[in-house]
Amino acid sequence: MALVNIDTALRDAVKIMHTRPENGGVELLSYKRNRTVALIRSSDSTIRIQENGYVIEDIEIAMSELSKKLKTIIKREFPRSRKIRFFKFSSPEELNRIRQKI
Repeated sequence: MALVNIDTALRDAVKIMHTRPENGGVELLSYKRNRTVALIRSSDSTIRIQENGYVIEDIEIAMSELSKKLKTIIKREFPRSRKIRFFKFSSPEELNRIRQKI
């Protein structure tokens, strides 16, 4: 788990998603770990976004739309944050772990 500056978080998340295998991805967490956005690669051209914070939704988008959609989600879920936690995973089952809240 790494702390990433919010200014580079969008670029880093898109870059990571292009290299992750199918069913793998990255989870973006607030510093206190109480709001999350999980990006799961469904296939070569689609990404599933699980948002669990101010808004709870599960959507599937094309890889080309990821940057624009993720920018609005980051502004909504992490409005005052300067750092975001990144957690890479290889299967969606890893998202069901119990996280320590700060």
